[in-house]
Amino acid sequence: MVVETLVVGPLQANCYIVGCEQTGAAVVIDPGDEPQRIEAKVGQLNLRLEQIIGTHAHLDHILGVQGLHEATGAPFLLHRLEEPVLAGLQEWTRLWLGYDPGPPPTVDGYLSEGEVVAFGECELEVRLTPGHSPGSVSLVDHEGRTVFVGDLLFYGSIGRSDLPGGDHATLIRSVETQIFTLDDDYAVLTGHGPATTVGRERRTNPFFRRGSGLWRP
Repeated sequence: MVVETLVVGPLQANCYIVGCEQTGAAVVIDPGDEPQRIEAKVGQLNLRLEQIIGTHAHLDHILGVQGLHEATGAPFLLHRLEEPVLAGLQEWTRLWLGYDPGPPPTVDGYLSEGEVVAFGECELEVRLTPGHSPGSVSLVDHEGRTVFVGDLLFYGSIGRSDLPGGDHATLIRSVETQIFTLDDDYAVLTGHGPATTVGRERRTNPFFRRGSGLWRP
């Protein structure tokens, strides 16, 4: 796969363009802002956008969805449990960024746990990883040994769980059962900041204790 990272918007979220080298089909994960810039980069990479995926519906991960959908016609995919979060997009954007972004984008299809999102000859496995928000998902590229985790897990840290629908214990359980079950060499591409690996976070992340049944040196 081709993976291109764009840092977008005032909250500096990581948007990922993921392309199938064999066919040119692509998905965009978490277009948090700057849809024209994202669309231009897709074109520069000679890719064809087929799907827009939100790992979750917080404003800094989906504010670019509407513009990207209007420009390309690509459907927007989200987990159904994120609908209450999506419904609060206007209110939270006014509160955090001081402007009204208009109505939230329409969800064209709902992601399901265990589903495989296919584009061209490439695939991403959907894993339900709540805790940061109720319907947060992580997307696993097993061939490329990479997982896109949204705001679930960061380099040396974890996502916040104090926003509506968040829960700390649930977040910890999601990481341990859905991310730490992957091999150590899987790259972890996060919603903000630098990438890391499963092994590094399993060994050194201070939010996970040695006592965890999935911890190993």
